[in-house]
Amino acid sequence: MGTERRSAIIQSVLFLIVAGAVLFGAAGRFDIWNFWCCLAIFAAVFMLSLSMIDSSLIRERMRPGGWRAPVALLIAVAVMLCEFAMAGLDVGRLHWSDTVPTALIVVALVLFALGNLASLWIMRVNPYFSSVARIQRDRGQRVIDSGPYGWVRHPGYAVAFIVLPASGLALGSWIATAIALLGLPWLVGRTIREDRMLRAELEGYEDYARRVRWRLLPGVW
Repeated sequence: MGTERRSAIIQSVLFLIVAGAVLFGAAGRFDIWNFWCCLAIFAAVFMLSLSMIDSSLIRERMRPGGWRAPVALLIAVAVMLCEFAMAGLDVGRLHWSDTVPTALIVVALVLFALGNLASLWIMRVNPYFSSVARIQRDRGQRVIDSGPYGWVRHPGYAVAFIVLPASGLALGSWIATAIALLGLPWLVGRTIREDRMLRAELEGYEDYARRVRWRLLPGVW
């Protein structure tokens, strides 16, 4: 097993431990079934990613360009943990907005799982799916136009538009859902900036953009 995979395993286990501690610690109880389902989905996705994703992409996502984890990624993890803490407090103790219908929680769990599986597919198709927006000349980056990239230019961000609200709903808290939705404007901004950078700096991307017109949603944008 390579160093990258060992590091990914360690980080994944630590994330699950911290996420579980935040969720159930904030809730003050362990009998919240949908919290366990969310953690199980995370665990399954982590295990699948370690078997499906190439070591070079794992390394790039953990240390893009050989540098430490980007600040934006650390902020995203911090916001996610805030979402978990609020969900735990809301569902387990305060009951401010834990009125998400059970049927909607189930639908959200399914969407959350499918969205994460779709992200794995996208990373299988695109070996340059970094955790930061950069031109990976050191890795010989080229335009990817197969699979979901034949439909929209940024399928990873398109999937995130489903996963983010689904995560809050799956936890059963409207407040947690609102926190998750704060990431959507950032995603739009990153899509615009990254698309502009790729068109200017990645050979062949301008032609690809003329063939695949839509950034996130076919027929809309």
